[in-house]
Amino acid sequence: MTPAGTAATLGLTLTVPPRRTDAVPALAHLPVAIIGAGPVGLAAAAELAERGIDFVLYEAGPAAGSALTLWGHTRLFSPWRYLTSAASVRRLEPVGWAAPHPDVLPTGHELLRDYVLPLAATLGDRVHYGARVTAVSRQGMDRTRSANRAATPFLLRIQTDAGSHDALARAVIDTSGTYSTPNPLAASGLEPMPAVAGAVAQSAAEVSEHLVHALPDVLGSERARFAGRHTVVVGAGHSAANTLLNLAELAAVEPGTTVSWLIRTATPVRVYGDDSDELAARASLGSRVHALVTNGQVALIDGFEIDTVAPSTNGGGAAPGAADPGAADRVALIGRRHGAPARLEADLIVGATGFRPDLDMLREIRLALDEIVEAPRLLAPLIDPNLHSCGTVPAHGVDVLTHPEPNFYLAGMKSFGRAPTFLLATGYEQVRSIADELAGNRAAARLVTLVLPETGVCCTTPPEAPGAAPTDAAPAASAACCS
Repeated sequence: MTPAGTAATLGLTLTVPPRRTDAVPALAHLPVAIIGAGPVGLAAAAELAERGIDFVLYEAGPAAGSALTLWGHTRLFSPWRYLTSAASVRRLEPVGWAAPHPDVLPTGHELLRDYVLPLAATLGDRVHYGARVTAVSRQGMDRTRSANRAATPFLLRIQTDAGSHDALARAVIDTSGTYSTPNPLAASGLEPMPAVAGAVAQSAAEVSEHLVHALPDVLGSERARFAGRHTVVVGAGHSAANTLLNLAELAAVEPGTTVSWLIRTATPVRVYGDDSDELAARASLGSRVHALVTNGQVALIDGFEIDTVAPSTNGGGAAPGAADPGAADRVALIGRRHGAPARLEADLIVGATGFRPDLDMLREIRLALDEIVEAPRLLAPLIDPNLHSCGTVPAHGVDVLTHPEPNFYLAGMKSFGRAPTFLLATGYEQVRSIADELAGNRAAARLVTLVLPETGVCCTTPPEAPGAAPTDAAPAASAACCS
Protein backbone atom coordinates (compact mmCIF):
# COMPACT_ATOMS: atom_id res chain seq x y z
CA MET A 1 0.00 0.00 0.00
CA THR A 2 1.26 3.44 -0.92
CA PRO A 3 2.00 5.62 2.12
CA ALA A 4 0.90 9.21 2.25
CA GLY A 5 2.57 10.98 -0.64
CA THR A 6 2.29 13.54 -3.39
CA ALA A 7 -0.22 13.86 -6.18
CA ALA A 8 2.34 12.64 -8.69
CA THR A 9 3.12 9.41 -6.86
CA LEU A 10 -0.56 8.66 -6.35
CA GLY A 11 -1.47 9.13 -10.00
CA LEU A 12 -4.40 11.55 -9.59
CA THR A 13 -4.59 14.84 -11.45
CA LEU A 14 -5.84 17.60 -9.17
CA THR A 15 -8.03 20.36 -10.58
CA VAL A 16 -5.33 22.91 -9.74
CA PRO A 17 -1.69 22.24 -8.77
CA PRO A 18 -0.98 21.40 -5.12
CA ARG A 19 -0.31 24.51 -3.08
CA ARG A 20 1.07 25.32 0.32
CA THR A 21 -1.21 27.01 2.81
CA ASP A 22 -0.42 29.73 5.29
CA ALA A 23 -1.80 27.76 8.24
CA VAL A 24 1.10 25.36 8.88
CA PRO A 25 3.60 25.65 6.00
CA ALA A 26 5.85 22.95 7.43
CA LEU A 27 3.09 20.38 6.93
CA ALA A 28 1.94 21.47 3.47
CA HIS A 29 3.82 18.63 1.74
CA LEU A 30 1.66 16.09 3.57
CA PRO A 31 -1.79 15.04 2.37
CA VAL A 32 -5.09 15.48 4.14
CA ALA A 33 -6.25 12.07 5.39
CA ILE A 34 -9.91 11.18 4.90
CA ILE A 35 -11.28 8.20 6.82
CA GLY A 36 -14.13 6.34 5.14
CA ALA A 37 -15.06 6.16 1.44
CA GLY A 38 -18.78 6.60 1.83
CA PRO A 39 -20.70 9.37 0.04
CA VAL A 40 -19.47 12.10 2.40
CA GLY A 41 -15.85 10.92 2.42
CA LEU A 42 -15.83 10.83 -1.38
CA ALA A 43 -17.39 14.31 -1.46
CA ALA A 44 -14.58 15.53 0.80
CA ALA A 45 -12.06 14.11 -1.65
CA ALA A 46 -13.77 15.85 -4.57
CA GLU A 47 -13.77 19.17 -2.71
CA LEU A 48 -10.08 18.90 -1.82
CA ALA A 49 -9.13 17.92 -5.37
CA GLU A 50 -10.87 21.00 -6.76
CA ARG A 51 -8.79 23.18 -4.46
CA GLY A 52 -5.51 21.52 -5.34
CA ILE A 53 -5.11 20.02 -1.87
CA ASP A 54 -3.35 16.66 -1.76
CA PHE A 55 -5.27 13.91 0.02
CA VAL A 56 -5.44 10.19 0.67
CA LEU A 57 -8.63 8.31 1.50
CA TYR A 58 -8.64 5.18 3.68
CA GLU A 59 -11.56 2.74 3.37
CA ALA A 60 -11.82 -0.30 5.64
CA GLY A 61 -14.00 -2.24 3.21
CA PRO A 62 -13.07 -3.85 -0.11
CA ALA A 63 -14.77 -1.08 -2.11
CA ALA A 64 -16.26 2.36 -1.71
CA GLY A 65 -19.58 2.54 0.12
CA SER A 66 -19.16 -0.84 1.78
CA ALA A 67 -21.72 -0.03 4.48
CA LEU A 68 -24.35 0.68 1.83
CA THR A 69 -24.31 -2.96 0.77
CA LEU A 70 -25.62 -3.95 4.21
CA TRP A 71 -28.86 -2.02 3.81
CA GLY A 72 -28.93 -1.61 0.04
CA HIS A 73 -32.47 -3.03 -0.28
CA THR A 74 -33.79 -0.04 1.68
CA ARG A 75 -35.13 3.03 -0.10
CA LEU A 76 -33.66 6.33 1.04
CA PHE A 77 -35.70 9.22 2.39
CA SER A 78 -34.31 11.83 0.00
CA PRO A 79 -34.65 12.01 -3.79
CA TRP A 80 -31.55 12.09 -5.99
CA ARG A 81 -31.43 15.89 -6.04
CA TYR A 82 -30.27 15.83 -2.40
CA LEU A 83 -27.96 12.81 -2.63
CA THR A 84 -25.13 14.15 -4.81
CA SER A 85 -22.62 16.87 -4.00
CA ALA A 86 -21.86 19.63 -6.49
CA ALA A 87 -18.11 18.97 -6.45
CA SER A 88 -18.69 15.25 -6.99
CA VAL A 89 -20.97 15.90 -9.95
CA ARG A 90 -18.30 18.16 -11.47
CA ARG A 91 -15.87 15.23 -11.26
CA LEU A 92 -18.32 12.78 -12.76
CA GLU A 93 -19.65 14.77 -15.70
CA PRO A 94 -16.39 14.82 -17.73
CA VAL A 95 -16.28 10.99 -17.69
CA GLY A 96 -19.76 10.66 -19.17
CA TRP A 97 -21.77 10.13 -16.00
CA ALA A 98 -25.52 10.44 -16.52
CA ALA A 99 -27.34 11.98 -13.59
CA PRO A 100 -30.37 10.01 -12.35
CA HIS A 101 -33.78 11.69 -12.39
CA PRO A 102 -33.68 14.24 -9.55
CA ASP A 103 -37.08 13.32 -8.12
CA VAL A 104 -36.58 9.55 -7.85
CA LEU A 105 -35.87 8.00 -4.45
CA PRO A 106 -33.13 5.39 -4.92
CA THR A 107 -32.38 2.33 -2.85
CA GLY A 108 -29.02 2.00 -1.17
CA HIS A 109 -27.91 -0.38 -3.92
CA GLU A 110 -28.87 2.17 -6.57
CA LEU A 111 -27.02 4.95 -4.76
CA LEU A 112 -23.95 2.73 -4.68
CA ARG A 113 -24.17 1.60 -8.30
CA ASP A 114 -25.16 4.88 -9.92
CA TYR A 115 -23.14 7.37 -7.87
CA VAL A 116 -20.76 6.14 -5.18
CA LEU A 117 -18.79 3.60 -7.23
CA PRO A 118 -18.48 5.82 -10.34
CA LEU A 119 -17.30 8.70 -8.14
CA ALA A 120 -14.72 6.52 -6.39
CA ALA A 121 -13.40 5.41 -9.78
CA THR A 122 -12.52 9.02 -10.65
CA LEU A 123 -10.21 9.18 -7.63
CA GLY A 124 -8.03 6.30 -8.80
CA ASP A 125 -5.38 4.97 -6.44
CA ARG A 126 -5.84 7.89 -4.07
CA VAL A 127 -8.40 5.64 -2.35
CA HIS A 128 -6.85 2.81 -0.33
CA TYR A 129 -9.25 -0.10 0.12
CA GLY A 130 -8.95 -2.73 2.84
CA ALA A 131 -7.22 -0.07 4.95
CA ARG A 132 -8.78 0.29 8.38
CA VAL A 133 -7.69 3.26 10.49
CA THR A 134 -7.40 1.90 14.02
CA ALA A 135 -5.95 4.98 15.74
CA VAL A 136 -5.17 8.65 15.16
CA SER A 137 -2.57 10.64 17.08
CA ARG A 138 0.25 13.15 16.51
CA GLN A 139 3.72 12.04 15.51
CA GLY A 140 5.80 11.70 18.67
CA MET A 141 3.20 13.07 21.08
CA ASP A 142 0.08 11.89 22.87
CA ARG A 143 -2.89 14.06 23.80
CA THR A 144 -1.18 15.47 26.91
CA ARG A 145 1.57 17.34 25.02
CA SER A 146 0.86 20.85 23.74
CA ALA A 147 4.15 22.39 22.56
CA ASN A 148 4.17 22.79 18.75
CA ARG A 149 1.14 20.52 18.51
CA ALA A 150 -0.43 22.27 15.53
CA ALA A 151 2.86 22.05 13.62
CA THR A 152 3.24 18.31 14.27
CA PRO A 153 1.92 15.84 11.67
CA PHE A 154 -1.01 13.61 12.43
CA LEU A 155 -0.13 9.93 12.65
CA LEU A 156 -2.67 7.36 11.49
CA ARG A 157 -2.25 3.68 12.24
CA ILE A 158 -3.52 1.67 9.28
CA GLN A 159 -4.39 -2.04 9.41
CA THR A 160 -4.40 -4.05 6.18
CA ASP A 161 -4.23 -7.72 5.27
CA ALA A 162 -0.45 -7.30 5.05
CA GLY A 163 -0.18 -5.94 8.59
CA SER A 164 -0.12 -2.50 10.18
CA HIS A 165 1.77 0.64 9.24
CA ASP A 166 1.71 4.33 10.13
CA ALA A 167 0.97 7.21 7.76
CA LEU A 168 1.35 10.96 8.25
CA ALA A 169 -1.10 13.71 7.37
CA ARG A 170 -1.41 17.46 7.80
CA ALA A 171 -5.13 17.28 8.58
CA VAL A 172 -7.72 14.56 9.20
CA ILE A 173 -11.38 14.39 8.18
CA ASP A 174 -13.11 11.44 9.85
CA THR A 175 -16.17 10.43 7.81
CA SER A 176 -16.19 6.80 8.93
CA GLY A 177 -19.87 6.86 9.91
CA THR A 178 -21.61 4.92 12.68
CA TYR A 179 -23.31 1.96 10.99
CA SER A 180 -20.70 -0.50 12.25
CA THR A 181 -21.23 0.58 15.88
CA PRO A 182 -24.91 0.08 16.79
CA ASN A 183 -26.14 0.80 20.27
CA PRO A 184 -26.29 -2.33 22.46
CA LEU A 185 -29.61 -3.97 23.30
CA ALA A 186 -29.25 -3.42 27.05
CA ALA A 187 -31.07 -0.40 28.46
CA SER A 188 -27.89 0.60 30.29
CA GLY A 189 -26.09 1.30 27.01
CA LEU A 190 -23.62 -1.49 27.83
CA GLU A 191 -23.40 -4.89 26.22
CA PRO A 192 -25.93 -7.23 27.90
CA MET A 193 -24.62 -9.29 30.79
CA PRO A 194 -24.44 -13.10 30.32
CA ALA A 195 -27.13 -15.07 32.12
CA VAL A 196 -24.51 -17.20 33.90
CA ALA A 197 -21.52 -15.62 35.60
CA GLY A 198 -18.25 -16.55 33.94
CA ALA A 199 -19.96 -17.72 30.77
CA VAL A 200 -19.43 -14.60 28.68
CA ALA A 201 -17.75 -16.24 25.67
CA GLN A 202 -20.08 -19.24 25.55
CA SER A 203 -23.20 -17.11 26.00
CA ALA A 204 -22.13 -14.62 23.32
CA ALA A 205 -21.44 -17.38 20.82
CA GLU A 206 -24.78 -19.09 21.43
CA VAL A 207 -26.73 -15.85 21.27
CA SER A 208 -25.02 -14.23 18.27
CA GLU A 209 -26.78 -16.37 15.66
CA HIS A 210 -30.12 -15.10 16.94
CA LEU A 211 -29.20 -11.40 16.80
CA VAL A 212 -29.83 -9.42 13.62
CA HIS A 213 -28.47 -6.00 12.65
CA ALA A 214 -30.91 -3.18 11.93
CA LEU A 215 -32.77 -3.17 8.61
CA PRO A 216 -32.57 -6.83 7.58
CA ASP A 217 -33.84 -7.73 4.10
CA VAL A 218 -36.95 -9.44 5.48
CA LEU A 219 -38.81 -9.67 2.18
CA GLY A 220 -35.77 -10.44 0.06
CA SER A 221 -32.50 -12.25 0.64
CA GLU A 222 -33.26 -13.01 4.33
CA ARG A 223 -36.87 -14.07 3.87
CA ALA A 224 -36.25 -17.74 4.72
CA ARG A 225 -34.54 -16.74 7.95
CA PHE A 226 -37.63 -14.97 9.28
CA ALA A 227 -40.43 -17.07 7.78
CA GLY A 228 -42.28 -19.20 10.33
CA ARG A 229 -40.38 -17.76 13.28
CA HIS A 230 -41.03 -15.39 16.16
CA THR A 231 -39.03 -12.18 15.79
CA VAL A 232 -38.69 -9.42 18.37
CA VAL A 233 -37.80 -5.96 17.05
CA VAL A 234 -36.11 -3.80 19.70
CA GLY A 235 -36.15 -0.03 19.22
CA ALA A 236 -38.45 2.94 18.71
CA GLY A 237 -37.21 4.63 15.55
CA HIS A 238 -37.87 4.52 11.83
CA SER A 239 -35.61 1.50 11.33
CA ALA A 240 -37.71 -0.45 13.82
CA ALA A 241 -40.95 0.75 12.24
CA ASN A 242 -39.98 -0.31 8.75
CA THR A 243 -38.78 -3.71 9.92
CA LEU A 244 -42.11 -4.22 11.71
CA LEU A 245 -44.01 -3.37 8.52
CA ASN A 246 -41.95 -5.84 6.51
CA LEU A 247 -42.32 -8.60 9.10
CA ALA A 248 -46.08 -8.08 9.25
CA GLU A 249 -46.23 -8.39 5.47
CA LEU A 250 -44.23 -11.61 5.69
CA ALA A 251 -46.46 -12.96 8.47
CA ALA A 252 -49.53 -12.47 6.27
CA VAL A 253 -48.26 -15.07 3.79
CA GLU A 254 -45.92 -17.27 5.85
CA PRO A 255 -47.74 -19.39 8.49
CA GLY A 256 -46.20 -19.41 11.95
CA THR A 257 -44.49 -16.04 11.53
CA THR A 258 -45.09 -13.87 14.61
CA VAL A 259 -43.85 -10.40 15.44
CA SER A 260 -43.22 -8.61 18.74
CA TRP A 261 -42.10 -5.03 19.23
CA LEU A 262 -40.13 -4.25 22.38
CA ILE A 263 -39.52 -0.68 23.55
CA ARG A 264 -38.14 0.59 26.83
CA THR A 265 -40.38 3.66 27.01
CA ALA A 266 -43.92 3.55 28.35
CA THR A 267 -45.45 4.49 25.01
CA PRO A 268 -44.52 4.36 21.31
CA VAL A 269 -45.97 7.83 20.69
CA ARG A 270 -42.69 8.98 19.11
CA VAL A 271 -43.13 6.38 16.38
CA TYR A 272 -46.89 6.77 16.01
CA GLY A 273 -46.74 10.55 15.66
CA ASP A 274 -49.98 12.50 15.37
CA ASP A 275 -51.96 14.70 13.01
CA SER A 276 -49.80 17.71 13.90
CA ASP A 277 -46.71 16.10 12.34
CA GLU A 278 -45.82 18.44 9.47
CA LEU A 279 -44.19 15.51 7.66
CA ALA A 280 -47.23 13.72 6.26
CA ALA A 281 -45.39 10.62 5.07
CA ARG A 282 -43.66 10.22 8.42
CA ALA A 283 -47.06 10.42 10.11
CA SER A 284 -48.27 7.78 7.64
CA LEU A 285 -45.45 5.45 8.67
CA GLY A 286 -46.44 5.83 12.31
CA SER A 287 -50.12 5.29 11.63
CA ARG A 288 -49.37 2.09 9.70
CA VAL A 289 -47.39 0.69 12.62
CA HIS A 290 -50.12 1.82 15.02
CA ALA A 291 -52.66 -0.12 12.97
CA LEU A 292 -50.53 -3.27 13.13
CA VAL A 293 -50.47 -3.06 16.93
CA THR A 294 -54.18 -2.27 17.19
CA ASN A 295 -55.09 -5.18 14.90
CA GLY A 296 -52.90 -7.61 16.82
CA GLN A 297 -50.52 -8.24 13.94
CA VAL A 298 -47.68 -6.91 16.08
CA ALA A 299 -47.50 -7.54 19.83
CA LEU A 300 -46.28 -4.39 21.60
CA ILE A 301 -44.22 -4.93 24.75
CA ASP A 302 -43.64 -1.49 26.26
CA GLY A 303 -41.67 -0.43 29.33
CA PHE A 304 -39.20 -3.32 28.96
CA GLU A 305 -35.62 -2.64 30.03
CA ILE A 306 -33.22 -5.33 28.83
CA ASP A 307 -30.40 -6.42 31.13
CA THR A 308 -29.44 -9.82 29.76
CA VAL A 309 -29.62 -11.69 26.46
CA ALA A 310 -29.29 -15.44 26.99
CA PRO A 311 -29.63 -18.67 25.00
CA SER A 312 -32.77 -20.67 25.70
CA THR A 313 -34.08 -24.09 24.70
CA ASN A 314 -37.34 -24.30 26.63
CA GLY A 315 -39.53 -22.86 23.88
CA GLY A 316 -41.34 -20.48 26.22
CA GLY A 317 -42.14 -16.84 25.93
CA ALA A 318 -43.95 -16.67 22.61
CA ALA A 319 -45.44 -13.42 21.42
CA PRO A 320 -48.43 -12.51 23.59
CA GLY A 321 -51.61 -13.72 21.89
CA ALA A 322 -49.69 -15.75 19.30
CA ALA A 323 -49.02 -19.45 19.02
CA ASP A 324 -45.62 -20.48 20.28
CA PRO A 325 -43.57 -21.92 17.41
CA GLY A 326 -42.01 -24.24 19.99
CA ALA A 327 -38.58 -24.02 18.44
CA ALA A 328 -35.55 -25.04 20.41
CA ASP A 329 -32.32 -23.06 20.52
CA ARG A 330 -34.02 -19.74 21.01
CA VAL A 331 -32.92 -16.56 22.73
CA ALA A 332 -34.29 -14.88 25.85
CA LEU A 333 -34.42 -11.18 26.68
CA ILE A 334 -34.28 -10.83 30.46
CA GLY A 335 -34.82 -7.61 32.35
CA ARG A 336 -37.57 -5.54 33.94
CA ARG A 337 -40.94 -4.44 32.66
CA HIS A 338 -42.50 -1.53 34.51
CA GLY A 339 -40.11 -2.32 37.35
CA ALA A 340 -40.97 -6.02 37.71
CA PRO A 341 -38.76 -8.92 36.55
CA ALA A 342 -39.59 -9.90 32.97
CA ARG A 343 -38.50 -12.39 30.33
CA LEU A 344 -39.32 -12.67 26.63
CA GLU A 345 -38.20 -15.45 24.31
CA ALA A 346 -37.98 -15.50 20.53
CA ASP A 347 -36.18 -17.06 17.61
CA LEU A 348 -34.64 -13.82 16.36
CA ILE A 349 -33.93 -10.38 17.80
CA VAL A 350 -33.57 -7.38 15.48
CA GLY A 351 -31.58 -4.63 17.16
CA ALA A 352 -32.92 -1.30 15.86
CA THR A 353 -31.65 0.72 18.79
CA GLY A 354 -29.72 3.36 16.87
CA PHE A 355 -26.00 3.98 16.44
CA ARG A 356 -23.09 5.65 18.18
CA PRO A 357 -19.69 6.90 16.98
CA ASP A 358 -16.53 4.83 17.39
CA LEU A 359 -14.40 7.10 19.57
CA ASP A 360 -11.83 4.51 20.69
CA MET A 361 -9.70 5.22 17.63
CA LEU A 362 -9.55 8.89 18.65
CA ARG A 363 -8.36 8.53 22.25
CA GLU A 364 -5.19 10.55 21.56
CA ILE A 365 -7.06 13.36 19.80
CA ARG A 366 -8.39 16.35 21.73
CA LEU A 367 -12.12 16.37 21.08
CA ALA A 368 -14.84 18.69 22.33
CA LEU A 369 -17.95 16.52 22.33
CA ASP A 370 -21.38 17.08 23.76
CA GLU A 371 -21.94 15.00 26.88
CA ILE A 372 -25.28 13.63 25.67
CA VAL A 373 -25.27 13.02 21.91
CA GLU A 374 -21.47 12.77 21.47
CA ALA A 375 -21.44 15.29 18.63
CA PRO A 376 -19.12 18.33 18.43
CA ARG A 377 -20.16 20.55 21.30
CA LEU A 378 -21.23 23.52 19.18
CA LEU A 379 -23.11 21.31 16.74
CA ALA A 380 -25.10 19.35 19.31
CA PRO A 381 -27.80 21.99 20.01
CA LEU A 382 -28.45 22.26 16.27
CA ILE A 383 -29.14 18.53 15.79
CA ASP A 384 -30.83 17.49 19.03
CA PRO A 385 -33.57 15.06 17.90
CA ASN A 386 -35.80 16.39 20.65
CA LEU A 387 -35.76 19.78 18.92
CA HIS A 388 -35.10 19.07 15.25
CA SER A 389 -36.14 16.76 12.45
CA CYS A 390 -33.75 16.23 9.53
CA GLY A 391 -35.25 19.09 7.53
CA THR A 392 -34.95 21.62 10.36
CA VAL A 393 -31.24 21.14 11.10
CA PRO A 394 -29.70 24.49 10.10
CA ALA A 395 -26.85 24.76 7.62
CA HIS A 396 -23.50 24.56 9.36
CA GLY A 397 -19.84 24.23 8.61
CA VAL A 398 -16.37 24.38 10.02
CA ASP A 399 -17.22 26.82 12.82
CA VAL A 400 -19.27 24.23 14.71
CA LEU A 401 -17.14 21.26 13.62
CA THR A 402 -13.88 22.56 15.08
CA HIS A 403 -12.25 20.75 18.01
CA PRO A 404 -9.39 21.74 20.33
CA GLU A 405 -7.25 19.55 18.03
CA PRO A 406 -6.21 21.85 15.16
CA ASN A 407 -7.13 20.58 11.68
CA PHE A 408 -9.06 17.55 12.91
CA TYR A 409 -12.71 17.25 11.88
CA LEU A 410 -15.58 14.83 12.31
CA ALA A 411 -17.96 15.03 9.35
CA GLY A 412 -20.91 13.14 7.97
CA MET A 413 -22.95 10.80 10.13
CA LYS A 414 -20.16 10.46 12.69
CA SER A 415 -20.31 14.19 13.39
CA PHE A 416 -23.93 13.74 14.52
CA GLY A 417 -22.90 11.30 17.25
CA ARG A 418 -26.03 9.54 18.50
CA ALA A 419 -28.49 11.95 16.87
CA PRO A 420 -30.55 10.38 14.05
CA THR A 421 -31.23 13.66 12.22
CA PHE A 422 -28.44 13.46 9.61
CA LEU A 423 -28.93 14.04 5.88
CA LEU A 424 -26.32 13.42 3.19
CA ALA A 425 -26.84 16.97 1.92
CA THR A 426 -25.82 18.21 5.36
CA GLY A 427 -22.62 16.18 5.21
CA TYR A 428 -21.79 17.51 1.76
CA GLU A 429 -22.03 21.09 3.02
CA GLN A 430 -19.86 20.19 6.01
CA VAL A 431 -16.97 18.91 3.90
CA ARG A 432 -17.28 21.81 1.44
CA SER A 433 -16.78 24.19 4.35
CA ILE A 434 -13.89 22.14 5.77
CA ALA A 435 -12.16 22.07 2.38
CA ASP A 436 -12.37 25.86 2.09
CA GLU A 437 -10.92 26.18 5.59
CA LEU A 438 -8.00 23.89 4.75
CA ALA A 439 -7.43 25.89 1.55
CA GLY A 440 -7.08 29.06 3.61
CA ASN A 441 -10.36 30.58 2.40
CA ARG A 442 -11.86 31.35 5.78
CA ALA A 443 -14.60 33.61 4.43
CA ALA A 444 -15.93 30.92 2.08
CA ALA A 445 -15.67 28.31 4.83
CA ARG A 446 -18.01 30.36 7.00
CA LEU A 447 -20.50 31.21 4.27
CA VAL A 448 -22.58 28.06 4.59
CA THR A 449 -25.78 27.41 2.68
CA LEU A 450 -27.97 24.36 2.47
CA VAL A 451 -31.06 24.38 0.29
CA LEU A 452 -33.61 21.87 1.57
CA PRO A 453 -37.40 22.01 1.70
CA GLU A 454 -38.71 22.69 5.17
CA THR A 455 -40.51 19.36 5.35
CA GLY A 456 -40.58 15.98 3.71
CA VAL A 457 -36.93 15.27 3.01
CA CYS A 458 -36.26 13.00 5.96
CA CYS A 459 -39.66 11.37 6.06
CA THR A 460 -40.60 7.99 4.69
CA THR A 461 -42.21 7.89 1.26
CA PRO A 462 -43.98 4.58 0.54
CA PRO A 463 -42.94 2.96 -2.76
CA GLU A 464 -46.27 3.89 -4.35
CA ALA A 465 -45.86 7.59 -3.57
CA PRO A 466 -44.97 10.14 -6.26
CA GLY A 467 -41.27 10.28 -6.98
CA ALA A 468 -40.50 6.71 -6.01
CA ALA A 469 -39.21 4.41 -8.69
CA PRO A 470 -41.28 1.26 -9.35
CA THR A 471 -39.58 -1.42 -7.30
CA ASP A 472 -40.08 -4.13 -4.72
CA ALA A 473 -37.58 -2.47 -2.41
CA ALA A 474 -38.38 -1.88 1.22
CA PRO A 475 -39.76 1.56 2.15
CA ALA A 476 -37.40 4.25 3.27
CA ALA A 477 -35.78 3.98 6.67
CA SER A 478 -33.27 5.81 8.81
CA ALA A 479 -30.37 3.46 8.45
CA ALA A 480 -27.06 5.13 9.08
CA CYS A 481 -28.70 8.41 8.20
CA CYS A 482 -32.04 9.95 7.39
CA SER A 483 -31.13 10.50 3.75
